[in-house]
Amino acid sequence: MTNLKETASQVRRDIVRMVHTVQSGHPGGSLGCADYLTALYFSVMKHDPSFNMNGEGEDLFFLSNGHISPVFYSVLARSGYFPIQELSTFRKLNSRLQGHPTTHEHLPGVRIASGSLGQGMSVALGAALAKKLNKDANIIYSLHGDGELDEGQNWEAILFAAHKKVDNLIAAIDWNGQQIDGPTAKVMNLGDLAGKFEAFGWEVIHLDKGNDMDEIVKILTHAKSLIGNGKPIVILMKTEMGKGVDFMEGSHEWHGIAPNDEQLQKALAQLPETMGDY
Repeated sequence: MTNLKETASQVRRDIVRMVHTVQSGHPGGSLGCADYLTALYFSVMKHDPSFNMNGEGEDLFFLSNGHISPVFYSVLARSGYFPIQELSTFRKLNSRLQGHPTTHEHLPGVRIASGSLGQGMSVALGAALAKKLNKDANIIYSLHGDGELDEGQNWEAILFAAHKKVDNLIAAIDWNGQQIDGPTAKVMNLGDLAGKFEAFGWEVIHLDKGNDMDEIVKILTHAKSLIGNGKPIVILMKTEMGKGVDFMEGSHEWHGIAPNDEQLQKALAQLPETMGDY
């Protein structure tokens, strides 16, 4: 797992540098999901960086909580979808790397626009059903924020998934307990999240160490073994917002603000450069 951990460190460097350059973006959730997306794209998922929008014969990933685009763009670039240097254009005028991923920019690796929260589950289900209709045995992966579950559309889709036995989907919930206005427990308490998914007919897997690379790969491998068992699969992934940068960790305040010059240097000092900065 050493290479995966080194890659995740470089991804975190990309995140803080991208957001700092334009003084805009969402570093907290991006840092928290760096390990998961690194494991997915560099180890677990069968995917092709040459990028065919139809995605036939490969696993597909859908990012629902699109505001964590910095981590998504970094992982896509580092795994070969587009030049790493393009990360320097993040959120700039006429860039393909907008603040929320969009399809009209034609950025390889992006299959849906995900600026509006709550829609990714429905899209992932559609893709999963298409795989089944096409007798394509590959897997659909999706990622959702815990605060995003406040959106009612999720629960319609979650109910539909079990009813239709969409058992080629592995959805992950970034359960960091934080959202833009504060802790999720105060904004909109999610209660017994595992019990809710189980009651809706899903196979629930707990990932209590969502920033531990070894544990992430282990859990994802286990989730893959459950594909085809008649139930959609959800991974409840406990992460820490801002993981890897000590002054950002665990605080909703870093959901959507950028570090200043001094804070950037403090952050980079904690994140080893392992693959070369863009």
